[in-house]
Amino acid sequence: MIKSMTGFGRCEVSEGDRKITVEMKSVNHRYLDVSMKMPKKLNFFDSMIRGILKEYIQRGKVDVYVSYEDLSEHTAALAYNAGLARQYVEYFRQMEEQFGLKNDMQVSVLARCPEVLVMEEQAEDEDELCHLLTQAVRGACEKFVETRVREGGALKADLLQKLDEILETVMFIETRSPQILAEYRQKLEAKVRELFADAQIDENRIATEVTIFADKICVDEELVRLRSHVEAMKAALEVGGGIGRKLDFIAQEMNREANTTLSKANDLEVSNRAIDLKTAIEKVREQIQNIE
Repeated sequence: MIKSMTGFGRCEVSEGDRKITVEMKSVNHRYLDVSMKMPKKLNFFDSMIRGILKEYIQRGKVDVYVSYEDLSEHTAALAYNAGLARQYVEYFRQMEEQFGLKNDMQVSVLARCPEVLVMEEQAEDEDELCHLLTQAVRGACEKFVETRVREGGALKADLLQKLDEILETVMFIETRSPQILAEYRQKLEAKVRELFADAQIDENRIATEVTIFADKICVDEELVRLRSHVEAMKAALEVGGGIGRKLDFIAQEMNREANTTLSKANDLEVSNRAIDLKTAIEKVREQIQNIE
């Protein structure tokens, strides 16, 4: 099973008055890079969430967004700071004596003093919150993986088609190579006859020159290795899994063989096909960058 490195997943889990929503999306990256945005009260679960993500994802830059809603009536409570209120009363009394002012302190006035009455969030049930969050994260991951697998299937089909095109080009070069030698021999013999019309052609000398030329343009080893790399890549695609790095390495080796083939090309048709070969391999490499 091939997975793309781009994907999207979303899951919403509700229980009573609580609701947790997890959204995640990813793009290509050499390694697993996770960025999370969530309410402060959920920061405690950061390590747990990352652990779950690693079960589903190997590579990619992943952005995770977590939202939490609690519509219950007991999310916050009013707290009375009696010690601070007592200090306010004492200072007001001192101010009355010091400045000779009337102390018109009333409960309503005291209640408006900073920090006398404050709103405090009620403590959450961490086990229950962890259960809801785990459900939401795993649900989002499963949908996220589904999109990656679906796109991975399309990538696999496209890569296999491109690899077949590369093999067709390799086959053409293999077929063309013997023809190049035959044409070179004919040209060489014709040139010798033109220069030495009355002289007898030295077949051994002609054979030697053809052999030297054949050695210069021989790409048999490069084409054999190229075929081997193509078959290795096809086999890896069929096996599936986290093969992105492996495929990228194979593509680099394929490109090396194509470069050597192009450098040895002494024929216009082979040269053009070698350029096509490099272009096709580069397209393969671009697609491989999307595979996990």
